[in-house]
Amino acid sequence: MSATAAVILNYNGKSFLEKFLHDVVEKTSANTEIVVIDNHSTDDSIAYLKEHFPQLVCIQLEENLGYAGGYNEGLKQLQHDNFILLNSDIEVSKNWDIPLIEKLEHSSKIAAVQPKILAYHNQQQFEYAGASGGYIDREYFPFCRGRIFGIVEEDHSQYESAEQVFWASGACFAVKAALFTEFGGFDADFFAHMEEIDLCHRFKNKGYQVWVEPKSTVYHVGGGTLDMMNPRKTFLNYRNGLALLVKNAPGSNYKARLTTRLLLDGLSAINFVLRGLPQHALQIWKAHRAFFKNWDHWLEKRQEIQADTTYRNRSGYYHGSIIYQYFVRRKRKYSQLPKHRFSQE
Repeated sequence: MSATAAVILNYNGKSFLEKFLHDVVEKTSANTEIVVIDNHSTDDSIAYLKEHFPQLVCIQLEENLGYAGGYNEGLKQLQHDNFILLNSDIEVSKNWDIPLIEKLEHSSKIAAVQPKILAYHNQQQFEYAGASGGYIDREYFPFCRGRIFGIVEEDHSQYESAEQVFWASGACFAVKAALFTEFGGFDADFFAHMEEIDLCHRFKNKGYQVWVEPKSTVYHVGGGTLDMMNPRKTFLNYRNGLALLVKNAPGSNYKARLTTRLLLDGLSAINFVLRGLPQHALQIWKAHRAFFKNWDHWLEKRQEIQADTTYRNRSGYYHGSIIYQYFVRRKRKYSQLPKHRFSQE
């Protein structure tokens, strides 16, 4: 058995398997085993895998458990030292896995590592879901080195350094299997979207490090399951953003942060209406309603996490408002943000 498994979670993604899986097999090093977890697809994914890739391990789940639950359940059946979680809609480069594993194994304090993620359809541009490493601001809005809100930068090798970040992209990241198991994996209540940020936050609550290693580059289509303008994605992002904050924000002032976040979400809903997208504004309202309907549940999770936090690694945390920088100061690039506002470990 290889020490590392590159694990692809598939749900009705036969077209992506046809397009990308052969290259993943060809370009992944011999030391990494490729595994597919099928999230109870209803297309011909399983038949395709059996016919064209019979050598690959394929774990079939009995229901669609979402990104979070699907990986949690599937990874229980593997015994590798490291996992690389890889979206099915990604093109990899030659030996893409090696820099990730080398960085992951460089220190016992490193829990997760992501590659540089470029856009498949414009390979000179960073990709929305991860770019060159993930960060978070005081209201728990995520952004990236290479992407702030909807503005995605072109890649001119400006973000080539390996650095500690706050979160690694769920599109592709390596994680130590023992730590993934110890921390209970993803929070399945998230279903999809932001569960990787939540997991990385929990790693950092215990002092572990999360890195980006641009020596590894992958190319992501994005929106393979839910595209950017799908109302369901809006619902999950806004609900899970609140859950992420309440679960993990340190100190007793988390309610003040939550209040600010709710107000900013309200402004976002107004913006959707003004742009002629009232269905997305409705999803924000539904997200807030769903979140507060389960307030006691999220608060219980917060209490468990805060009681078990021994040391916080704050690297990649921005002590300011990315909303203010973007909309008021008109800062559109990560490199334009004031560096002194970022925490160093």
